[in-house]
Parts: sequence; C-alpha cells; structure tokens
Amino acid sequence: MARPLPNQTLARTSATSLRHFPGHSKPSPPLSAPAFRKAAAVLLLAAAVALPCAVLYRAAVLNALRPVQVGWDRRPWWEREQTPLAVMVPDEDGNVDPAAADYLDSDDLKLEQVLQEASMDNKTIILTTLNAAWASSGSVIDLFIDSFRRGVRTSSLLKHLVIITFDWKAYKRCMKIHTYCFALATEDVDFSQEKRFQTAGYLEMMWKRLDFLRLVLEKGYSFIFSDADIMWFRNPFLHFYPDGDFQIACDHYVGNATDLGNIANGGFNYVRSNNQSIEFYKFWYSSRLRYPGYHDQDVFNLIKHDPYITYIGLKIKFLSTAYFGGICEPSRDLNKVCTMHANCCIGLQSKLHDLRIMMEDWRNYMSMPPSLKRFGALSWRVPQNCSLSLLNQ
Repeated sequence: MARPLPNQTLARTSATSLRHFPGHSKPSPPLSAPAFRKAAAVLLLAAAVALPCAVLYRAAVLNALRPVQVGWDRRPWWEREQTPLAVMVPDEDGNVDPAAADYLDSDDLKLEQVLQEASMDNKTIILTTLNAAWASSGSVIDLFIDSFRRGVRTSSLLKHLVIITFDWKAYKRCMKIHTYCFALATEDVDFSQEKRFQTAGYLEMMWKRLDFLRLVLEKGYSFIFSDADIMWFRNPFLHFYPDGDFQIACDHYVGNATDLGNIANGGFNYVRSNNQSIEFYKFWYSSRLRYPGYHDQDVFNLIKHDPYITYIGLKIKFLSTAYFGGICEPSRDLNKVCTMHANCCIGLQSKLHDLRIMMEDWRNYMSMPPSLKRFGALSWRVPQNCSLSLLNQ
C-alpha cells in the first residue's frame, strides 16, 4: 500500500487529535463570498475608528508622564541635564514661533558654512572667543592676530581661524579684521563687558563656551581652542601627540604627558572629534551642576580622576609648558616656544601690558642673528603686571 503524503498525514493527525478533546465542536463551514466581504468591511471600519483613538490615547499618556523624570529615563545623568545652546519655548498651546525656529535653523546653517569654509582638509579648525571688552582697536584680539602674522609658519593658520563672538559689537569688529566670524546667540545675558575671573558673568561665559565646543565636535570637526590672550609664535601641530583624543595646556607641568597630577589650563586645547571626546564634553559640561561656583578649568581638574573617563576610553594628554607656556609657568626657551598665555593674570589692563611686552620680546628675538638665537641670549621679561601672587590675594 502506498505511504500517505506528509500533508495527508498532518491532516489525519490533526483530525484524530481534535476527536480526543471532549466538547470540541465540529469545524465551522467556510464563509460564503458575500458573507466574507461583509465581515472584512466590518473589520476595516473597526480598525479605522480604533487607530486614531489609540494614537490620541498614547499621546495623552506620554504627555502626562513627561514631567515625571524618575524611573523611565534611563540615560546617564549628564545626558539628561544637557541643554541646547538656544531654547525655543512653546506657548500655552504647545506651538513654537515659526520665526524663532527659522532663526535657529538659519543660525545652524551659518555655523556649518563657516566651519566648512575655515576647515583644514582633515576637518580641523582653530577657534577663539571674543566679547566687546577684548574687541576694541589695539586690544587683545589685535595682539592675538598679530602674533600669527609674526610667528614662525603661523600666518597661514589664520585662514583656519574662526572667531566666535558673544555680542554684536564684537561681531562687527571681527567682520572688519577677520574673514571667519560667527555670532553666538546669548539671549538675556550681556557678555559684552569685561568678565573678571571667577565672577558670575565669567563663569557663565566659560560654560557657554564649553557647550558650544561640544556642538562643534558633534558636527564632526576637530579643533584647537585658544583663548585670545594667547600669543601664537610657532605652529603647534608638530607638538601634538598622535594618540591623544583630548590634549590640554597646563598652568603647571610635572614632566609627564599622561600624569593626572598636571594642573590643566582650559585656555588652550586640541580635541579630536570622536565618540570619546563628544561624550567627555557632555560629561564635563554637566559636571558644573556637581561643582557649582567653579569654572570649567577647575571642574576639569576635579573630574579628570573620575572612573568614567577611563570607562569611555578618552585618552588625555597634557602639553608641556616648554612649548605651551604662560605667565603661570613660562616657556623658557624661545627656540621652542609655540604659544604663551597671559594666564595667572587678573584685569584687562594688566593682560594688555604683559602681552605687549611678550610681543616686544618676540620681535627682538626674531631680529637676532641665528647664532645668538641658538645661544639663547634672550628670555621673557614677563610677568610684570601679571603675577601668580596677585592671583592668590
């Protein structure tokens, strides 16, 4: 006798199994075509009514839950605290002003455009910030740009410099003296006046700057950030480490680029755009809430020991003051110096005085014959009006 086909065997097994369950009714006869069409129409009508109701119910539930942050938002605390650079506040009906939305979109496009135009081939740019107090003729920004022009192989770097301005006066001055300027929106905050070290206005400006740098990294751009009171005398790229995600200058350098005992200075750093650096800048910015009243540099020196830095895999390198010096710890050899910072200095006039002395010293050095340069016959005459002792008073 021929063996049944597999499908026949399955059908017989199913039928036998059904007979063994007490109370199982006989299979219903198949629906006729008109009845099937009627049933399908009823189902489609029910779905059409139920779907919008489900969407409205879900939106109502989510809106009710949104103010309650505990329990459902599982992101790290530093991501939950992250705030945008500009906030569009909806009205009572939940609508956002279209003009405000267009302004922010336009602002973002302008930033993207200026970054693209100023970028090096490897998407690296040089950034500094400027407010009206440092923007007047003969003030800090003029000395900053002049140092590029008088430095060794630094004048070509000006085409990669973007000046971020905190107020309208600084932006207008920037447009007169430089190619790439970007006005950073600072609603309800006046950053135009001189912000003395550790005042509330100074702290707010420093944190605003840090959050902006995070945005630049998220756009895929690596950068050198330099305070405008840093004089550029040589191309610094030759002295960066090939394996550092985040490289920062020091107020005091202990002699080892990886030693966390180095006292960092946030006024000069080189940062590669990658997942590690972006995550670090989020963590750094949000850490201001853990250390209220501290500026970004002090907070960095506190969080550099945090295990989370190791967890995300960020490679930190500290830059030697032999190449990246300042008033706190000058670069001793003018044959090596790349940058000199008017740090450890309070007050605009004190900074200007010592920066001008720096530039005179550099011009004197550059005018010397090579034999005297190699001999190291010249040293810095600063600090004069700036000093660490005055800072600690």
